[in-house]
Amino acid sequence: MTIKPHRNLISESSQIIYDGFARYNNAFHKMTRRARTRFEQRDWKGHQNDIVERVEVYENFVRRVVMALRRLLGPRVNDHALWNEIRSYFGERLKKVPDAGFIRTFFNSITRRIFGTVGIDPQLEFVTSSLDEDMELIKSLNLRRYPYWGSLEKIFETILEEFSFRVPYTDVEANAKKIADEIDKFTNTRLDHDTDEYLRFEFIDTFFYQSARAYMIGRIIMRNGITPIVVALKNTDDGIEVDAVLMSEEEVSIVFSYTRSYYFADPNSVVGAVHFIHSILPRKPIDELYTVLGRLRQGKTERYMTFNKHLEKTDDKFVHTEGDKGLVMLVFTLPSYDLVFKVIRDKFGYPKTITRRNVIDKYKLVSKHDRAGRLIDTQEFLNLEFPLDRFSKGMLDELLAEASQTVKIVDSKLLIAHVYIERRVRPLNLYINEVGRKEAELAILDYGQALKDLAQTNIFPGDLLLKNFGVTRHHRIIFYDYDEVSLITECNFRDLPEPEDDLDELRPDAWYYVGEHDMFPEEFIKFLSMDKELRSLFLEVHGDLLSADYWRDIKARHLAGKVQIVVPYFRPTLPPRRLQTQETA
Repeated sequence: MTIKPHRNLISESSQIIYDGFARYNNAFHKMTRRARTRFEQRDWKGHQNDIVERVEVYENFVRRVVMALRRLLGPRVNDHALWNEIRSYFGERLKKVPDAGFIRTFFNSITRRIFGTVGIDPQLEFVTSSLDEDMELIKSLNLRRYPYWGSLEKIFETILEEFSFRVPYTDVEANAKKIADEIDKFTNTRLDHDTDEYLRFEFIDTFFYQSARAYMIGRIIMRNGITPIVVALKNTDDGIEVDAVLMSEEEVSIVFSYTRSYYFADPNSVVGAVHFIHSILPRKPIDELYTVLGRLRQGKTERYMTFNKHLEKTDDKFVHTEGDKGLVMLVFTLPSYDLVFKVIRDKFGYPKTITRRNVIDKYKLVSKHDRAGRLIDTQEFLNLEFPLDRFSKGMLDELLAEASQTVKIVDSKLLIAHVYIERRVRPLNLYINEVGRKEAELAILDYGQALKDLAQTNIFPGDLLLKNFGVTRHHRIIFYDYDEVSLITECNFRDLPEPEDDLDELRPDAWYYVGEHDMFPEEFIKFLSMDKELRSLFLEVHGDLLSADYWRDIKARHLAGKVQIVVPYFRPTLPPRRLQTQETA
């Protein structure tokens, strides 16, 4: 066997990694561009399949590259000094290369997989972002700019004609007028016409596709500032038409929520698109915007780097997250930061019968599913390290005692081998006791709507207790406890059998047979731990959730291949915080 010269190993390893990224990136773009055809052909089922495939593509290419490097390097694959040289050689050649940040993240994924890196190893990984390069990419984003000359209708006739599909619009003039009317309605209550005026409209030069909708993402440049504008388009039997015009920060933020499926969009600069969206949603974290555009690993990298910078600037300690303690997860947070960290317990409390593998599989299911604005995006991290002195004694003691398979102390660090990270929200059971009556009623109504929205996307939460649901800053109810999540098509919804005699009713346990996947909606009322008035309101509006027929009908539609779509914006014809559901064949 011929031993390759040291220099050749460095260059060939770098070539393998770069080529692996290029192939991954091409596959990602190919799947992303397919969204346009899915939309034009109204192939919603195909789009949902693409969601799963695109989530998996990154890991598939990382695995292939690692295998190729093991073959090339043989026993030197774990040579730390060699990899430090590969990192330097690789990094020098990425200057001014488009998407260099994504390529560095891909490199880090390779070395972390090979070495099982704990925390960060600056000798093996790229740990700083290139701000100068990012600024160039931000400036390079292709935008379509339209100066305002006095007529909103005329300007949007032009915009719609330029943002076209192979399927025609139902009526360009009518759709342009609809957009103009919505802008007028919004700005008449906010725009001081004596001191402010429209200057131009700017849109990212590509559509953003998600859940049977195509979006135009833009901003209105005015004399005294900017306003976001998002135009939602749907494909009907008669052609493409405008479905909604979103202009408030709250509405647009929900469209880019961490509770929704990832977008399929192909801007010429992802970095530029992220910063453009951040310009209209300044409260939206950069890491979440990378994630919502489908660049999951880049989102994880940005989140971890941002959080570490926050740690360096603060001194508060990790503590238990507010709310009832879970039987499956230990959950902690840093009070000064809006993230929670979830670690699987070594043993689960009664009555949980699931295994650790079951829990991991449930979280993977959610990561690949249409989250319908009701399932929080959870990122899985391996081998993270935290400063030991940043944990409260009670939190540290519980982690070491209850999650010893995952957590250990090494020198001055707490190492966690497996952890899930997600945005912190207020537990619903606490929220309804803290707010006024009106807010509590709206929350309970949206809790019921959340169950229905999830059902439309073939998700049954399993555990309906209010403590497993949270309230976002936009007062939307979301679900975040996934250890008992199931597909509705896997559940057997049954009516409660009639007791044969009085003794049956007195038995502490069910006197009838209950299968592993059996669900009894009539018993859901047991989970509604709320006062009499709230419960009465819930039953008045969402009483159908306690009927097995309701769930069997939803299941039948899914089995028949009818895709249920939940759009992420409000409708004026519906009560506040109620989302419209659309069924398509």
